[in-house]
Amino acid sequence: MARTWERSELSIWVWCVLCGSCLGRFVVEKNSLKVSTPETLKGSYESAIGNFGVPQYGGSMPGTVFYPKDNRDACGSFENFNASFNPATRQLPIVLLADRGVCYFTLKAWNAQNGGAAAILVADDRDEDLITMDNPGGDHGDSDYLQNITIPAALIKKSLGDDIKKALSDGKMVTIHLDWTEALPHPDERVEYEFWTNSNDECGPKCDTQIEFVKNFKGAAQILERKGYSQFTPHYITWFCPQEFLSSDQCQSQCINNGRYCAPDPEQDFGKGYNGRDVVLQNLRQICFFKVANASSKPWLWWDFVSDFAIRCPMKEEKFTKECAEKVIQSLGVDLEKINECIGDTDADVDNPVLKAEQDAQIGEGSRGDVSILPTLIINNRQYRGKLDGEAVLKAVCAGFQETTEPAICLSSDIETNECLENNGGCWQDEVAKITACQDTFRGRVCECPLVQGVKFIGDGYTHCEASGTLRCETNNRGCWNETRGGRTFSACADDSSTGCKCPSGFTGDGVNSCEDVDECKEKKVCQCPDCKCKDTWGGFECTCSGGLLYLQEYDTCISTQHSAKKSDFGGFFWIVILGLAAAGVGAYVVYKYRIRSYMDAEIRSIMAQYMPLDGHAEVPSHGSHVDI
Repeated sequence: MARTWERSELSIWVWCVLCGSCLGRFVVEKNSLKVSTPETLKGSYESAIGNFGVPQYGGSMPGTVFYPKDNRDACGSFENFNASFNPATRQLPIVLLADRGVCYFTLKAWNAQNGGAAAILVADDRDEDLITMDNPGGDHGDSDYLQNITIPAALIKKSLGDDIKKALSDGKMVTIHLDWTEALPHPDERVEYEFWTNSNDECGPKCDTQIEFVKNFKGAAQILERKGYSQFTPHYITWFCPQEFLSSDQCQSQCINNGRYCAPDPEQDFGKGYNGRDVVLQNLRQICFFKVANASSKPWLWWDFVSDFAIRCPMKEEKFTKECAEKVIQSLGVDLEKINECIGDTDADVDNPVLKAEQDAQIGEGSRGDVSILPTLIINNRQYRGKLDGEAVLKAVCAGFQETTEPAICLSSDIETNECLENNGGCWQDEVAKITACQDTFRGRVCECPLVQGVKFIGDGYTHCEASGTLRCETNNRGCWNETRGGRTFSACADDSSTGCKCPSGFTGDGVNSCEDVDECKEKKVCQCPDCKCKDTWGGFECTCSGGLLYLQEYDTCISTQHSAKKSDFGGFFWIVILGLAAAGVGAYVVYKYRIRSYMDAEIRSIMAQYMPLDGHAEVPSHGSHVDI
């Protein structure tokens, strides 16, 4: 009896630590619910995102609320009540309103989905803060439908539920807008996300879901990681054994490092098959694999290791061993020695730094609550709610990118609708040049003037975009007039102007639709001297002079070419005289320099001869007295 109580008390402790029902801070993730009609209810409200189904992260859904006369708790199939709310027969999708109680939240959502509802709102039956609707715990016998729920589900407060019910009973239509656009932060061009899991493959549907998710999401995760679009970190939940149970068989079989790090027994039978200690060791090995792979700049190999280990080393085939894991590691080319060094001594009565860091990371900070549900996905420090499905998670990850920075994988037709394909998204476009301001994003579209071949367009993006800068005329001549005749091209677009079109010199018009040639001769603007003859050309004119005269355009006059020649001869004579005078001056200067230098040399030699013998002179004897030493 004592042993049975000890086992029960330990099981309660494990449940509290793992599920957070006794300890920890749980954060309810919410989305916005906006009521459009009736006027008395118009406004924004909060609703709690259910941890099943597929929330439309990054998107929104309009709908009409329907509250059935029968089966109001949605615990029975609506086929049994001859009720159907097929959206094909109505203007907006139907959002079913159901009462809380009697059956699982998931069953309500399943019945609503089968009845044709696009989403389900569950009205709380008590006045309390919002809670998270979760999957049934343990081995729920009829749980096959859980992974087939694809509609979003949310819990609303009792007060809002009562107000909606009253409005519907008064014959008023209640239209709402479920909005998940801000359910996840989207600050920049990279998404950081964590996946809290474990290596146990014998814990029932939740373990099966985790393994399937890793296999299905691996391809997308590795694309995002390889190209630097995301930063992924796996984590593993462990619990510690209470001090009073350290010497028990349960703690000895479920824990390492003297009860510091434990995991539940896979079969919930301490004397059968693998035990919790085996799970903790494999958890630690998978963490260390990620750390070593990440240090070698290949963090995406974690997805290969975990999926390959699940296939090659399952518990059911009794291959959940260190030896099997090491074969998988070696096949992926990761340094096994470094992994074992990271694992350390699991029998020592000391902290394991890797697992200690994992336990610390379970405690939430800021907007993120404690990690108390297994598995848990955290995107940009916000806990993901909904079905753990590859496509659903990819949509949530894509919702975490800043708009217009999403990678191509997020813009595929499989997971989002390209709103630019219909009416160009309501944005500006140049149909001739095939240029548009519409940019498709995961959340919808943005109208933003583009950058095309180095030319930046400026404007509001909706009704107007205009090329700017020095290369602006390169793109469709910026919508201005241009024409070519006889090998000559004129354009109303000027690179030195930032706005507008202006006809070039010699033309007149609006610069956009047309520019007409100006007849300068007819308008007598040029070529008006008595001897001038004017001929109009396209974009200009030609002016000639009669009698062999030369036309000077800047003076609008004709001059004699002979007079020009005389002036030219006189100019040549003038320069010859100048050059002659310059040569004479240089010669005089050279003579002057030579004579001055000769005179100075003679004077210097005369002066120096008075003090010392010079070349060609006898030494002057010295008559001074000498002193013998």
